[in-house]
Amino acid sequence: ATLHATGQPAKHEKFQPLPEGFAHSVAFDIDDIDRMIDATTAGVLIEVVQGEGGVHAAPEGFVKDLRQLCDQRGVLMLVDEVQTGLGRTGEWFAFQHSDVRPDIVTVAKALGNGVPIGACWARAEVSSVFEPGDHGSTYGGQPFATAAAQATLDELIAIDAPACARRQGARLADGLAALDAVTAVRGMGLLLGAELAAGNAKAMNAALLEAGLIVNAVTETALRFAPPLNVSDDEVDAALAICKEILK
Repeated sequence: ATLHATGQPAKHEKFQPLPEGFAHSVAFDIDDIDRMIDATTAGVLIEVVQGEGGVHAAPEGFVKDLRQLCDQRGVLMLVDEVQTGLGRTGEWFAFQHSDVRPDIVTVAKALGNGVPIGACWARAEVSSVFEPGDHGSTYGGQPFATAAAQATLDELIAIDAPACARRQGARLADGLAALDAVTAVRGMGLLLGAELAAGNAKAMNAALLEAGLIVNAVTETALRFAPPLNVSDDEVDAALAICKEILK
């Protein structure tokens, strides 16, 4: 089901048949979402920043408008915070930039700091559809992963991860924007996308890796930067120096 929820057809091909029930709207188009909602719609699932799509953040006002639309149409608002959650965008969760309360939120990735774990929470009246024993998995909630999650959360709170993301994200964004090879920088906090003038993201991704910098070519023309939330000034400066040398 999660594979079908993604809007990337390439992710679907090797896992057919996929469950029915998902339809994809134009990104961040409130009118298109409104048109698509009908009597069979249970909810609307969004990423506040589309990481895999090239690091595009929702335009100002969209998340609030979506909350209002979901309330008006009687459907749930779900936010995927797997990439954006736990401080990455400069708030603990990306939806907090818009001061809204989703009905359901999903998190993973940073939650275990490398140990596989995911979590989902919901408003009481929504979560009450599941009673103890209705759903589970053999290894769900196992002590090792939950201990890793607790330790990770303790450390993220101790370092004030959102503040770190805001500060270092601003430094990284300013440094990237100053490069001649970069035409635009977008995103939030320490989840940034750099659009390359030459449109050669895959080649530059390989060259940066060879030089010791891990980034990701998320489109043919854009690189994604998502360094650790405890990245230091020296590490940001070193990354920018590599980019200045490599990006052409």
